[in-house]
Amino acid sequence: MENSPLWVFGYGSLMWNPGFDYEERVLATLPGYARTFCMWSIHHRGTPEKPGLVLALDPHEDEECHGLGFSVRPALKLQVLDYLRERELISSAYVEKFLPLKLADGREVEAVVYVVDTDHVQYTGALELERQAQVIAGATGGRGPNTEYLYNTQAHLDELGIEDADLRWLAQRVRSLSDSGM
Repeated sequence: MENSPLWVFGYGSLMWNPGFDYEERVLATLPGYARTFCMWSIHHRGTPEKPGLVLALDPHEDEECHGLGFSVRPALKLQVLDYLRERELISSAYVEKFLPLKLADGREVEAVVYVVDTDHVQYTGALELERQAQVIAGATGGRGPNTEYLYNTQAHLDELGIEDADLRWLAQRVRSLSDSGM
């Protein structure tokens, strides 16, 4: 529909750094996916020589991911999609999909979502949490330290009242590793 807003789902850095103008920001749930550190980062939070890890939406039929839905006014749809594609599809490790999103106020909308391509070379699968912590504690890329990405995401989940036990554990473990000088 030409005159309807574009909805965008944020579950990681898009929550705290969307980078585009939006009209509405609402707590939202995406069914069938889990937020996990399942993608090697060779650009933003690591390098090809020393990859970091970034969050991705990994398909898990019985799970759901809590984050934010952003509505973009119709006049900005194409501009925002161009921006998101440049940002999120830098290495083709994400796939752009339009999926049903449940908003906290009861509405259901279709949103643009970037999910991991499980066949891509940057997909890690299910790394043990301790291995994730070791990688995150030691990686830095073009957008800064991998730790910053983890800490910012955890802080914003806390601010929004969204509990993610794995991310909470990782943030505590990575702080411990960083404090001890690894």
